[in-house]
Amino acid sequence: MGVIAVESAEIRLGDTLHFRGHTTDFFQRVERMELDHQPVEHIGSGQQVAIQVSQRVREGDLVYRVSR
Repeated sequence: MGVIAVESAEIRLGDTLHFRGHTTDFFQRVERMELDHQPVEHIGSGQQVAIQVSQRVREGDLVYRVSR
């Protein structure tokens, strides 16, 4: 699981995210995410959420929503 801070817009299950950083660059569909250890289907701006990821993500990586 990787924890991300949502700064704008929202993230929903099924969205495709692009994880990008110095050594990170991959796309992944959101299959599972949690807020306070409870599963959620969507999250709004100003919150932090844990997202199931298939690869390593690092502090400082940026995350972009590319599709719904």
